Amino acid sequence: MNNTSKNTKILSFLRSSSVPILFIIICAVCIPLSGLSANMLFNEITTRMGRNAFLILSLLIPIMAGMGLNFGMTLGAMAGEIALILVSDWQIVGIPGMVLAMILSVPFSILLGLFCGKILNMAKGREMITSYIISYFINGVYLLVVLYMMGSVIPIKHSTIKLPRGYGIRNTVSLLNMRQKLDNLIPLKLNIPGVGIVKIPVMTFIIIAILCLVIVWFRRTKLGQDMRAVGQDMEVARDAGINVERTRIISIVISTVLAGFGMIIYLQNMGNIATYSSHSQIGMFCIAALLVGGASVDKASIGNVFLGVILFHTMFIVAPKAGAAITGDSMIGEYFRVFVSYAVITIALVMYETQKRKAKSQEGAMLAAAQDEGEEEKDS
Repeated sequence: MNNTSKNTKILSFLRSSSVPILFIIICAVCIPLSGLSANMLFNEITTRMGRNAFLILSLLIPIMAGMGLNFGMTLGAMAGEIALILVSDWQIVGIPGMVLAMILSVPFSILLGLFCGKILNMAKGREMITSYIISYFINGVYLLVVLYMMGSVIPIKHSTIKLPRGYGIRNTVSLLNMRQKLDNLIPLKLNIPGVGIVKIPVMTFIIIAILCLVIVWFRRTKLGQDMRAVGQDMEVARDAGINVERTRIISIVISTVLAGFGMIIYLQNMGNIATYSSHSQIGMFCIAALLVGGASVDKASIGNVFLGVILFHTMFIVAPKAGAAITGDSMIGEYFRVFVSYAVITIALVMYETQKRKAKSQEGAMLAAAQDEGEEEKDS
């Protein structure tokens, strides 16, 4: 009996951790083939951890509220970009520029989050595909603002960020005076035996750690408990006196605001804004990284975020080099990592839907069995 229960637990663990295990195998194969040094690999992973972790953490609140993977986090990313463009035009640099951009992004993020949340309340059970389409719609509005309104309706003083025609924003906006100011605020370099010197963005990691603590605390608050109740069963939560629609909207607003902050941290690390494309894939890659870490549509933890960043971005770093070593063409590795990022999301969604249907069929079978037993008792 003990062996059977142990085997069942092992099978259950393997089934739930199949995606992380698959990526561990991929990374284990690709790292030696890539020929990258341990020093470069560690530095790249550390940099990408600081760059992406805050953005991915913004996905946890809607999952807790039962709204699935928030593809609408792209709305927050666009709010962060608009705030950075304005701050760049005002020539406010360094940490003060970052702080002002975060403050400016909040009202934009709240408005977009309210809009998204209200739409998602009309599409219960189809939140993920709806939020994905909303991100395309708001991207159109964003393009209207940065291509036509900035410089014509919204004052933009400096010609360095305007298109030559006098309005609209250039394809790339430099953040050179803000580049890695947060990462380098508390400089630290560790000499790890066998690896070498690894640069640690201490202040960025402190901010990420604070957000992790806030999420842990938030889960224990009344609002956090309400969100968990809504995520488990909306009808039971409604019967318990929880305003389900309001709670769901708040979860999306919080996620959108955090995504705006995360995008500002991301772009200060990059040192420039690709005005028309920076935000386009950010939601897809963040969600893929979260799923690679072992999260699902209805359950995700802080541990999934960090494991996902390490595995997903290790694959991103080594795949082109490994592809070049195997086939002689580095583009094969590039195609592979793009394919994998979409494949992970597809597989995770298929597995979630399969498990959901299986659980429903089991519940139906148990209910039918209980009804049969009740009828037999009546007959006897």
